[in-house]
Amino acid sequence: MSRVSVDKAKVADFFRFCDENEVEFIDFRFSDIKGVWHHVSFSRSAIDEGSFEGVPFDGSSIPAWQSVDKSDMILIPDPARYFIDPFTADTTVVVFCDIWDIYKNEPYEKCPRSIVKRAMKFLQESGIGDVAYYGPENEFFVFDSIKIKDAVNCQYYEIDSEEGEWNRAREFEGGVNMGHRPGTKGGYFPVAPVDTMVDLRAEMVKVLNQVGLETFVVHHEVAQGQGEIGVKFGDMLEAADNVQKLKYVVKMVAHLNGKTATFMPKPLYGDNGSGMHVHISIWKDGRNLFAGDAYQGLSDMALHFLGGVLKHARALAAFTNPSTNSYKRLIPGFEAPSILTYSAQNRSASIRIPYNSGEKAKRMEFRFPDSSANPYLAFASLLMAGLDGIRNKIDPGKPMEINLFELTLDEIREKGIKQLPHTLRHAIEEMLVDRAYLKEGGVFSEEFIQTYKAYKFETEIWPWEARPHPFEFLTTYSC
Repeated sequence: MSRVSVDKAKVADFFRFCDENEVEFIDFRFSDIKGVWHHVSFSRSAIDEGSFEGVPFDGSSIPAWQSVDKSDMILIPDPARYFIDPFTADTTVVVFCDIWDIYKNEPYEKCPRSIVKRAMKFLQESGIGDVAYYGPENEFFVFDSIKIKDAVNCQYYEIDSEEGEWNRAREFEGGVNMGHRPGTKGGYFPVAPVDTMVDLRAEMVKVLNQVGLETFVVHHEVAQGQGEIGVKFGDMLEAADNVQKLKYVVKMVAHLNGKTATFMPKPLYGDNGSGMHVHISIWKDGRNLFAGDAYQGLSDMALHFLGGVLKHARALAAFTNPSTNSYKRLIPGFEAPSILTYSAQNRSASIRIPYNSGEKAKRMEFRFPDSSANPYLAFASLLMAGLDGIRNKIDPGKPMEINLFELTLDEIREKGIKQLPHTLRHAIEEMLVDRAYLKEGGVFSEEFIQTYKAYKFETEIWPWEARPHPFEFLTTYSC
């Protein structure tokens, strides 16, 4: 198999764009397994049409990728996905890249963006649909500072925010304690001065629009220091690319304003966490296949898709909730949907059917993912689970129209309702048992799955399990 052919027309458009905007640097970016962006920059004069056939780099320096004896990899720039970096002093265009494996002469099986492309191809070749549309909602926190210490004798972090209720009695140097704060779980839709981030979010929106993202709703979220900016849906690849752009812009705007933004799911004890609710629909020949005459105007296909996600949800969590911190969000009492069921308009269910009118708006909202997820892996795995449901006509069971947040754990067990795993270890173990659907069409390879498992255990699960927690000293020190 040869490398993907270069679309000369799109490449020409790209260089025309560079000339029109007097671009001085070209910045090639790609995502690792965790979803972290990496980049390498070149002077504009060093890049020509041939560069779009591949740019060499060292794959052994990327976590969980290549060994040092097989380190040569190729970046394949996407001539249709680029934007002007709004934060560089010199005009720089950012280009999304895929990874090519020179040893197997094929798209790299550990490249998250390539996994999404394989999932999109699998959808089309299945004959089920032409395109899957995704609308992620990424919540985030903005803090004034974060201090972290990880030593043999000390495990410590401290967060500060002007909105934090812990600052109600604080003496501020050179100023007055204004006293207006949302309090725990009090941050949903208050106006200024309780909402201190109005101008900051507005700046984020302006920059997001500048880099090509169409935004709509902008608001303070439930927790202290928490916000959300809605971004228009797109196909699976576009939506995942947009998450990367959103994260970059939010973090950089906060940084340049002397603050720090995080997409960590649960940074505050006792307050709500941040999710990444994902809206999905499948279309074919310009028609929304999720619209029909079944429950809440959904089609039977949509319900089967839902059934597939519910069946595989505990395994999916390895990709949709991929951090040890994810499971501190998925506990009762904080509006986090850990109970695996579905319902209309019911935000306590892990899968919600939003209220809407019209065939085009029919979709499902998967509420359990969070923004620590690599968006490419989360979106691809959700699609593969749903397609398995469609192909095997998996029944999702009856909806639950009650407030699930009010159920005790004993009541959940008595009703036979499945829950998401309680730890990342359990999620990874579930994924290893239930992974066949991921490998359909070669979308996720066995090598990738085993690499992902090893990476999560070595970098997160075992280190987290090995460290004493401050709360353990309260419960155990005097035993």
